[in-house]
Amino acid sequence: SSLLTAVQTLVLPFPPVVCYKHNALCDVSSCVCDDELVTLCLSVPLSLSLQTGRKEKGDPLNSAIDKMTKKTRDLRRQLRKAVMDHISDSFLETNVPLLVLIEAAKSGNEKEVKEYAQVFREHANKLVEVANLACSISNNEEGVKLVRMAATQIDSLCPQVINAALTLAARPQSKVAQDNMDVFKDQWEKQVRILTEAVDDITSVDDFLSVSENHILEDVNKCVIALQEGDVDTLDRTAGAIRGRAARVVHIINAEMENYEPGVYTERVLESIKLLSETVMPRFAEQVEVAIEALSTNPPQTFEENEFIDASRLVYDGVRDIRKAVLMIRTPEELEDDSDFEQEDYDARSRTSVQTEDDQLIAGQSARAIMAQLPQEEKAKIAEQVESFRQEKCKLDAEVAKWDDNGNDIIVLAKQMCMIMMEMTDFTRGKGPLKNSSDVINAAKKIAEAGSRMDKLARAVADQCPDSACKQDLLAYLQRIALYCHQLNICSKVKAEVQNLGGELIVSGVSLTTQHPNMVQSRLWVSVNSCIQVHKALVSSNVLSVGLIPSSQ
Repeated sequence: SSLLTAVQTLVLPFPPVVCYKHNALCDVSSCVCDDELVTLCLSVPLSLSLQTGRKEKGDPLNSAIDKMTKKTRDLRRQLRKAVMDHISDSFLETNVPLLVLIEAAKSGNEKEVKEYAQVFREHANKLVEVANLACSISNNEEGVKLVRMAATQIDSLCPQVINAALTLAARPQSKVAQDNMDVFKDQWEKQVRILTEAVDDITSVDDFLSVSENHILEDVNKCVIALQEGDVDTLDRTAGAIRGRAARVVHIINAEMENYEPGVYTERVLESIKLLSETVMPRFAEQVEVAIEALSTNPPQTFEENEFIDASRLVYDGVRDIRKAVLMIRTPEELEDDSDFEQEDYDARSRTSVQTEDDQLIAGQSARAIMAQLPQEEKAKIAEQVESFRQEKCKLDAEVAKWDDNGNDIIVLAKQMCMIMMEMTDFTRGKGPLKNSSDVINAAKKIAEAGSRMDKLARAVADQCPDSACKQDLLAYLQRIALYCHQLNICSKVKAEVQNLGGELIVSGVSLTTQHPNMVQSRLWVSVNSCIQVHKALVSSNVLSVGLIPSSQ
């Protein structure tokens, strides 16, 4: 009975939090939380109650306990991400409703002021509601007190701001009314900043980055669709949301790094932040401006659509790189808790993730899950190869860190290839963004394509190299890179043809992975050696210091 009581204590606190989805201000229907998880967790106490009458604990009871523990942990993770979903949306561009209200008041349009006052009131209520929701899943008592205090201040300040706007609308020329409005505007913005920082303090940075990454990917897809459809308003609005989310990521992670002593970890994170804020976002803003200007003309002008798509993709890649850098010092247990949620009975991929053509499941499990269940002997072989890759990657990271990748396409390609290969090695451990064999095939194709581009760029450098010995060394290493990229191409093409022969999927990528682990190992071996040759080519031939590198932009 004590065991049953403990289980009920653990599980029953969740329904009140889930009930927030019935609140119109906090619609959880689009979030990552699932009713089925709640049902499964609540069914465990019933199963345990049926077992409590037995004298001995049998396998069914132990199985029920294990299943309950896993499902409860998954549910907690999903609830955290659902709450972070609301925080990410609600605390984005928090000053817009206020600015619109003030503009209407300055114009003296009392009717508009009353309409925008309602919007402002709903916005304030949502901030308070989401702040309280964040408190409900936090165990930081002091932080929760601060959040509730800040939320109370917002709640009491809201009607005062509206009254100040109504006063200004009635007397738009009054200097006193304008000054009064400015005072309440400053006070409101100050309180919102306090509330935002307080909420950030009681929420997980890892969850925030995960949700932000998904939202930015979703917004990037919306931007591209709006661009292709010529929808200027949606393009402008969604691009603004992307800029706001990216700015918030930069602000929060900068603040987070202040909690650490300066070192390699903080330097790497700050470098990722700097790349996003100083290089990627200005390029994205420039491409958005060009696209909007071209689409706004009558008739619409032609422009380089691929440039916009590349700039958008780099924003997502930049946020993703920041998240990876932040997670560098996490323990395996923390990384497992942060990993994407996977259920045993179906593939629960994120709604915002890019769907691949191969989403087949075998026995209700994803390819990545099956990879995680390989025999220990196979895991040991893969781990040995992965360790070799990691050593070379560390050497490559140390080398490319010496050079500015701004305008240096070889550096950019080397980083991209290593990032993709890291994803492939994560797949062999049952983790990472690659979910199935089709994803691995596509990753192999990307590495091969990047290797081909690097070959062209480096050969152009070799042609202009005055040192014949250096030139011959570089060409020798390039031949090896070309060989491994060719092997990757053949491997990926053969696998793809086997999968799609005759227009039908006759052999799934999962079965190939499980039945022929040596194929995965050989592919990984090729990837490892590709990285090794890239590193040797860059270091031995000193190609990084050559200034004559053509730009692909």
